[in-house]
Amino acid sequence: MEMKQYLIETFRFNDYANKKVLEKIKQLPEKKECVKYFSHLINSQYKWMARIGQNSQSAQMSWWDPVYTLEELEKEWTKSLQTWIVFLEGKNENELFEEVKFIGFDGGEWSAKLKDIALQLNYHSIHHRANIQSLIRKQGLEPDFVDYIGTVYKKLS
Repeated sequence: MEMKQYLIETFRFNDYANKKVLEKIKQLPEKKECVKYFSHLINSQYKWMARIGQNSQSAQMSWWDPVYTLEELEKEWTKSLQTWIVFLEGKNENELFEEVKFIGFDGGEWSAKLKDIALQLNYHSIHHRANIQSLIRKQGLEPDFVDYIGTVYKKLS
């Protein structure tokens, strides 16, 4: 499988898993911290896209703000995700291995390969989904099974 297809499939898996988790968040008595983490995932996708797009405002964008309302989360998640999928669909395999420059956390100029930025976003999503799943369990609800294998395995007998 080419890297491009792998990245797109990984973004789509995270979309599936995060939307399942979002449905569970809606059932929680205390949603605030989960909404904060979910908003962070959205903001991270927006900020990285702004960084690689050389948006002059990217350095001022927060990783954590805004914190969206529960009602806004799915729409904003889908919007931030689609931006990445469309972006990746427009790239060829070689372009994914090219380095892009961006302004980093310290105001300095940094670079990374496009594929590594996309991988970071996906792995970061998995990391914070686990945080959210822990918060769900602490509030007495059973988290949904959102492991990748659950989307691809088949029972044979």
